[in-house]
Amino acid sequence: MDILASSNRVTIKGNIKSIQDYQKIKDVIDEIAKTNKHITLNIEDSISVTSSVIGYFNKLVLKDNIDLQINVGDEQLMELFQDLNLVSLFKIKKV
Repeated sequence: MDILASSNRVTIKGNIKSIQDYQKIKDVIDEIAKTNKHITLNIEDSISVTSSVIGYFNKLVLKDNIDLQINVGDEQLMELFQDLNLVSLFKIKKV
């Protein structure tokens, strides 16, 4: 997994599957959240996300009041977010 960040936009390429991936995502987004309350996250081609990443996104939105928008590139990941009823909470769009 590769992660790129600029301003309030984060792009993730590759599958999100390990605790190391979670830690990378958390470190990058925590740094951005210090100066931005709106963050756009592009998950280009991952087919899933770990439960720790979903929990972290929940914390960002519900506790830290971050306006999180997630754009997903994979239909399978979109279906996962739909099944978990997270599409409206994370403002998820299929791109």
